Amino acid sequence: MWQLLLKPLIGVAGDAVKGFVDTKKAKAELKVTAIKAATKLKEDQIAGKVAWEASAVNQMDGSWKDELILVVLLFPAVLVFVPGMTDHIHAGFIALQSLPDYYKHLLYIACSASFGIKGAKGAMTLFAKK
Repeated sequence: MWQLLLKPLIGVAGDAVKGFVDTKKAKAELKVTAIKAATKLKEDQIAGKVAWEASAVNQMDGSWKDELILVVLLFPAVLVFVPGMTDHIHAGFIALQSLPDYYKHLLYIACSASFGIKGAKGAMTLFAKK
């Protein structure tokens, strides 16, 4: 008689334990799947960023804009040593200071981007702090 009572109870308890274990397994598999998806997304983002930067560097190989920007940036530093030019250079920098901030930021970012995207990111971070 005890056997008739215990057998269904043991079956119910066993089913409950099996259901609990199955639920735990399913939750663990879901977490693993989510981690794998996040990892794959991050890998794809990194690969895309590296590919984009490599493409940008390759495009700059035949470009003269970097040299032009460097010459323009160095021009005032060289002219400071030419007699009579110091006042003109000083007046030019005062005029540059009076430009709107958004335009100065665009100039900084454009020059930085010309020398490498990392420089542009640094310039944008610098201006965001102001």
